[in-house]
Amino acid sequence: MTASFTAAELHNALVLLSSPGLIRLITEIDDNGPIPPRRLAATLPDLSSHHLRRTTHVARAHGLVRVAPGAGLSLTDAGSELADVYDATARWARRHAYPTRVCDFTTRLQHSLSLLVPALVADRADDSPRPAGEETISAEAETDLAHPRALLLQWLNANPQVAVLLEAEPVT
Repeated sequence: MTASFTAAELHNALVLLSSPGLIRLITEIDDNGPIPPRRLAATLPDLSSHHLRRTTHVARAHGLVRVAPGAGLSLTDAGSELADVYDATARWARRHAYPTRVCDFTTRLQHSLSLLVPALVADRADDSPRPAGEETISAEAETDLAHPRALLLQWLNANPQVAVLLEAEPVT
């Protein structure tokens, strides 16, 4: 299924894609448009200036955002497509009240992504059962998870750079 990715590379991608700062940055720009450089701290006030700098650096290095002259920080095509993956995954999670009925967007995405990536590992491609201790979900939820999983796989195949950690990652 994902012969071009090792389990370690998929884990690296999960670490990056489930970073709270990255989730917030990508979804904020997707929802509200480019962020002027001087408005970044005011737009994401709960993130420290160090965290904002690191998140922005990692997002730029992985080709997810760019600085658009006159507009500020905006999504690249890869960033926009990642926002679509996040949206589809969050819709699945809300529909299935995962991980809980009431949950913030970032936590919902983090937990849901943790279900998607292990299923993409080549040794799980044969739909073998989940390992002991791994969270179980209903059969309906598992079936419905196929759409976000397919979107993520398509996105990963188009953006293999996210499977390679930069120096000093992960971003949290």
